[in-house]
Amino acid sequence: MAFDTKLMEILACPVCKGKLEYNKEEQVLICKFDRLAYPIEKDIPVLIESEASPIPVE
Repeated sequence: MAFDTKLMEILACPVCKGKLEYNKEEQVLICKFDRLAYPIEKDIPVLIESEASPIPVE
């Protein structure tokens, strides 16, 4: 699946309302500010905070 540019412009992190980045390899949307990765299931982004995975600090 490839998100188009217009869709990525309107998608936002449900926590901070910031921009999300699409990680095609892992099929997740990433909020770098909150360090959360939101899954994409059956081509649908799951933008629910309780479903997000924390991204470890590197």
